[in-house]
Amino acid sequence: MYQDSVWTPAPKGTTLISCVPNKESCSHPLNLGFCFFWLQREGHTMLTLVVFLLCAASSVTASAKGGAAGPRLNNDQLYKFSYNTEVLVDRVRGSKEGTAGYRISSDVDVNLVWRDPSNKDDQLIQLAISNVRIEPASQRSKKKNVLHGSTAESLLGKTKLAALTKPFFLHLKNGKAKAFYSFWAEPATIKNLKRGLASLLQMQRTTGKVIENDVSGRCTVEYKAVKGQVTRTKVLDTCKTAETGFTTHSQVLGVGRKSSSVTTFTLEDGFIHSAVAEETHSLAVNSRRSAAAKVVSRQTLTLVGTEAGPLEAAGTDVAEVVKSIDAKLAAVGIIADKVKSKCKGCPTLFEHWQSEQKQLEPASLSKATAPRSFLALLQSIRKASKNEILKVLQSASKTSLPQVVDAVTSAQTTASLDAMIQFLNFTDAKGLVLQERFLYACGFASHPNERMLQVLLDISKGKIGSADIKESNVIIMGALVHKLCQKGGCNLPAVVEVKKLILDGPDSTKVESEVQMYLLALKNSLLPEAIPIFTKYAESEVGAYCTIALTALQRYDFTLMTNEVKHTVNRVYHQNHRVYEKNVRAAAADVILSSNPSYMEVKNLLLSIGNLPHEMNKYMLSKIQDILRFQLPASNVVQHAMKDTISHNYDRFAKVGSSSAYSGFMAKSADVTSTYSLDILYSGSGILRRSNMNIYGASNGALLHGLQVAIEAQGLESMIGATADEGEGDLESFAGMSALLFDVQLRPVTFFKGYSDLMSKMFSMTGDPMNVVKGLILLTDHSEVIQLQSGLKASAEFQGGLAIDISGGMEVSLWYRESKTSVNNRGALVVTGNVTVDMDFMRVGVEVSYETEASLDFITTVQFSEYPFLVCMQMDKTTFPFSESLSKYESISSGKSVASHKRKKQLVPGSEFPLHQENSNMCNKGQLSHLSLMQ
Repeated sequence: MYQDSVWTPAPKGTTLISCVPNKESCSHPLNLGFCFFWLQREGHTMLTLVVFLLCAASSVTASAKGGAAGPRLNNDQLYKFSYNTEVLVDRVRGSKEGTAGYRISSDVDVNLVWRDPSNKDDQLIQLAISNVRIEPASQRSKKKNVLHGSTAESLLGKTKLAALTKPFFLHLKNGKAKAFYSFWAEPATIKNLKRGLASLLQMQRTTGKVIENDVSGRCTVEYKAVKGQVTRTKVLDTCKTAETGFTTHSQVLGVGRKSSSVTTFTLEDGFIHSAVAEETHSLAVNSRRSAAAKVVSRQTLTLVGTEAGPLEAAGTDVAEVVKSIDAKLAAVGIIADKVKSKCKGCPTLFEHWQSEQKQLEPASLSKATAPRSFLALLQSIRKASKNEILKVLQSASKTSLPQVVDAVTSAQTTASLDAMIQFLNFTDAKGLVLQERFLYACGFASHPNERMLQVLLDISKGKIGSADIKESNVIIMGALVHKLCQKGGCNLPAVVEVKKLILDGPDSTKVESEVQMYLLALKNSLLPEAIPIFTKYAESEVGAYCTIALTALQRYDFTLMTNEVKHTVNRVYHQNHRVYEKNVRAAAADVILSSNPSYMEVKNLLLSIGNLPHEMNKYMLSKIQDILRFQLPASNVVQHAMKDTISHNYDRFAKVGSSSAYSGFMAKSADVTSTYSLDILYSGSGILRRSNMNIYGASNGALLHGLQVAIEAQGLESMIGATADEGEGDLESFAGMSALLFDVQLRPVTFFKGYSDLMSKMFSMTGDPMNVVKGLILLTDHSEVIQLQSGLKASAEFQGGLAIDISGGMEVSLWYRESKTSVNNRGALVVTGNVTVDMDFMRVGVEVSYETEASLDFITTVQFSEYPFLVCMQMDKTTFPFSESLSKYESISSGKSVASHKRKKQLVPGSEFPLHQENSNMCNKGQLSHLSLMQ
């Protein structure tokens, strides 16, 4: 359309610079201003705009190329530098004993080998290291200096030292590393040290943000340039490397890391006069930030002089020039190679097991030695083959074998999972204990993968000898679905298959135990797709279904509670369609009050008080008072609703009874806040209907449901000739306990079911509590390789092991007309953190750890000989030891080593956690004095 167009001549007397779309004319800044000149004729605007854009684009490109220029070397000149790199490890706040670490110093010669004639910033540079020294990073006495008397040659060996001092080459284009040339046969540690030095030459002389490849990986880098100085800040969180680690899915139990990397360049005549880099990585356990360690890496490159150097090589491109220098040179990449540390003299897994097995016997499970040995053994298992692991499983004693199963499963390696599959026989009902320990360890897995879920799915499709194991297997699959979905794996084939299985499960069977199994699996999965299923089963005629569905809905974020869900839960509480059991209505009230309730929802709850069964009146009153006292999320709307005297008056708020709800703090610190809650609901006859104990941990906005132990009883009124409450007259005699541990719902335990079972167990009852969960759990699990810019590598390992024993029981005495329920929690916790820099020639590291042993008992005693009956609840924490330790160590390849250790111990006094004042009054009454002696 422009063929007939002609240029309009410029006004007379005006000189125009020709504007054509090519780099030569448009890159000139004067030309750019004239490119958008006046074309008066209609139709010429588009052509003018195209020409302008082409010119502008060319200009910007050229400007960017020039502006991003890096260091430029002069031809025929040898630059002589001094270079040192040091690495230090310590606890975050530092310690009086000083840091552990070393410094590598050397001379470095740098010269230009080749330059592209058309681009001064396209350069091939040779670097040669000489005069290598390795020494402590700080002053040491001879006794504490592991390097005393050593030389670089004695530490590295002749071969590696020769490789380190052999010249290598860096292709820099516009200040960015395009290629790194060395020799494939060189050890990875040597190539990485060379890469660390080469990475210091990569820089640009203008301010801006870019993505660069260097020894640390592919990272986002920010440059800030002022006259004669450039600051390079590497955004370490963006670095992508081949070596990936793993961490615990729970933020409360996890490890936080803070990192920084800053390099400051001073320039003279366009080239580097000095480069000073400092990189710091601090890691801390989120729940106790004093358990922290750091690694610091520093590099200093300083120009000490110049002299005449070799002539520039001839050649058309870099590859041709490199080949002409040495045909064995290869572009090996500037990103660091993986380095596998070799443990000299380390025991085999079986040898390690033999030294640790006594600490893993049941008698030791309440002591810190058990989780300490568990963590040590777990590290060995992670390095072992399937056959080595099987050898340990097959040799373990009958009593220690369950703890070995915990450790092997928690290792979460391919070899450990294969060993467990081969070792366990799920068709054998007699193997229930080991099979369930395996399943629970899978449920608590810190970083499960799809294969672990696939293994459980395959087990569910095969023959299973025990109905309890079938139930546990499906319930735990739900927990793994949740963890894998959290990591973005919701569309993995195994996850998709299990999701379909458990979502379709409740409606696929009429067997009550199987429906409960699928509902509990969905409760663990926390799938949004399960909310409509829970909403449906919340109105079921089977009380157990209702309770599971309602307690599951309470675990979801309130933003997922649609109007349909809220209407359903309110219908259940207010019994709009049918009569429900008290514990079902109490669970519905919990969902309403924890799901951002509206003013009308709260007002209706308040208006219901006074029209409920006696004990439920008291329970709801106590629940409202607890929300206000403890400032729970619904407190504001509750306060607002209570301004209405119709809903808040003496008649409603003076109800008597023994049911209660109470929340309090277990521990409060800057790192973590731990809270507890105790909800007790009785029947009108004085027998326990529901007891619910919860412990939560919160850290940096994240919440962990650490423990829930719920005891339920029903249909026991006939034992004492009492009348059952409304809607509960036909309930079968039953008592059982359900536990949720670290966000994982476990298979419920039945004390008795049916009148005949109740009678037989009452006469055979020993008073000993029934075990709910016992074993070793890997709570904290963080592992990563930190590639330092110097070329050295640090490895960080943080693990926390818990030995736990939770049991509970219920006793009913017709003679004394008393009932007693107990929940006993015994545990020992050990958390260790290691940050290690392990090279072929030297190993330095720091270990921080803490440990404790504790017990928590919750006992409720009820005397129901008269009404209102007397209730005494006690929640006791015994005095427990707590210790922290710090160790630093250095060793060299010859075996020589030095270490320092520091340990601090203290006793934390026991206490009885406060409950409401009415409880204290009843516990102090003389009628219950003999019960106190029994406890």
